[in-house]
Amino acid sequence: MAIPKVCGIETEFGVVLRGVADPNPVLASSLLINGYVEQRRVGWDFEDESPDRDARGAAREGAMPPEVETHLVNTVLTNGARYYVDHAHPEYSTPECLDALELVVADKAGERILARSMRAANRLLDPGQEIVVYKNNSDGKGNSYGTHENYLVDRAVPFAHLVRVLLPWFVSRQVFTGAGKVGSENGAGVARYQISQRADFFEEEVGLETTLKRPIVNTRDEPHADPQRYRRLHVIAGDANLCEVATFLKVGTTAIVLAMTEDEVVRADLAVAAPVAAMRTVSHDPTCRATVELVDGSRCTAVELQWEFLRLARAYADRSGLEACGGPEVGGLVLDRWERTLTALEVDPMDLDGQLDWVTKLRLLEAYVARDGLAWGDPKLALLDLQYHDVRPERSLYERLVAAGTVERLVDEDAVTAAITDPPPSTRAYFRGRCLERWPDAVVAANWDSIILDVGTDPLKRIPMMEPLRGSRVHVEALLDQARTPADLVARLAS
Repeated sequence: MAIPKVCGIETEFGVVLRGVADPNPVLASSLLINGYVEQRRVGWDFEDESPDRDARGAAREGAMPPEVETHLVNTVLTNGARYYVDHAHPEYSTPECLDALELVVADKAGERILARSMRAANRLLDPGQEIVVYKNNSDGKGNSYGTHENYLVDRAVPFAHLVRVLLPWFVSRQVFTGAGKVGSENGAGVARYQISQRADFFEEEVGLETTLKRPIVNTRDEPHADPQRYRRLHVIAGDANLCEVATFLKVGTTAIVLAMTEDEVVRADLAVAAPVAAMRTVSHDPTCRATVELVDGSRCTAVELQWEFLRLARAYADRSGLEACGGPEVGGLVLDRWERTLTALEVDPMDLDGQLDWVTKLRLLEAYVARDGLAWGDPKLALLDLQYHDVRPERSLYERLVAAGTVERLVDEDAVTAAITDPPPSTRAYFRGRCLERWPDAVVAANWDSIILDVGTDPLKRIPMMEPLRGSRVHVEALLDQARTPADLVARLAS
């Protein structure tokens, strides 16, 4: 049986420092994080970082894996998340979650944390200066930044088999994961409006890079867990979503496809003949009627490819109960929403206004075009596109739609507020977050698979957490409540 699809999202936010002659995005990102973390900042433990490890065994000659930037601001929060400066962006990596609905809450909490960070940082700036953050994937000047998903995968599954399934999956799932975008970039041809913000920037089918020669399937083999049992699928072919339905579908459906792949259910050959070109073809057609060529010579739309994946998923659910994907409750919600979404995309994508970002934004922009007589090449539309993603609630066009009740919400705002400080109960993030909450001065550093404690005597104590589902509330709540000090906790763990 497939292993549980523990999952997470890493979001690089666009950042602008206004009111200065030479705006420095690294400085702005550092100010954001330092402004938010008012108490002692717990550092990140880089000992296990290995972004150059390739799932294929060896990287292609000339490949450039990401650098580990140990000198930049990097911290861990009490909700189990990592909040840090990545290159020239503030990045929020959610804590590990057990299902798509739990991850929607954690991802939305990240938006709230960035909004609070802006308010905190701006209090430290000189008059006339301001830091503004956007949850999007392109600055409109040829630069793209990522929103990466992560899924726990069985090490026994051959990576080549994952690639075979995932190429047509990533090409076609854009129809509900796209965040929408005015125009095109990176020499991708003319597009008035397209489905995905990231599609124009993919240039390879498979590879290790994340910032240059971006691949549809990323081969980074850094499991952050027991490497003999697990791999972490590092997905870079996704957009930054604001609509909760889009995030839920993006993560929930991908988890099901991965579980099906582990259980050898995806046997039909759905391979796309030219995946990189197909990514752009699908993205550049908001009618969702453009076809792509399959390896067998036939042609189909992205929605038709999705129907085939859904057909397999329905049969798989009857057999497995979707136990690896949140069980029949959450997994069943994913399947039902998936089917309703594909049905609407076939009939009229605009029926998904308030559910999918690319549709919601398109409907909004069309209203401005009609009201103000704008041409699609008008710079005002590009500014409105950007304002949709503004993280400031009072300026965000998306948040205005939420306030007007035209955007469907899947999670309660009280749960989102709680997730700003509280870790998910279902994974090792619970142990990490609770330790930080109880003993912030004793936590020297942490990362995904370990935490280092100062117990008052030499040496420092490293507590390994190589199993993502160990350290949940069920496993450790009583232990943490009984432990009086970090030394007591270590002693109880040892016994």
